[in-house]
Amino acid sequence: MRNGAFHSPLRSLRKDLGAVARDAEALLGATADSSSSRIQEVRARTERTLRRAIDHLDGDRLQRRVRKAARQTDSYVRDHSWGAIGLAAGIGLLIGWLARRGR
Repeated sequence: MRNGAFHSPLRSLRKDLGAVARDAEALLGATADSSSSRIQEVRARTERTLRRAIDHLDGDRLQRRVRKAARQTDSYVRDHSWGAIGLAAGIGLLIGWLARRGR
């Protein structure tokens, strides 16, 4: 259930929420010239809610990207463990050499 069954509806929900956000932005733009205080109040509340929703969706996307990069890095290090150890040792030697040289 982790890979296919759950991700498809979640992807659809994100797509639908994105469409709602675009429609709300269009509606906010269409009511920008209205001088009614009630419309301005609703407009301000809708803008705040929309910004929070968009920030939340963007945060979720960033978390997914970070998790994917972490999984790929973990997989690479596990597959190439000696190369990763050698790279870390080389970087450590370089930093040590630069620190000693700076004295």
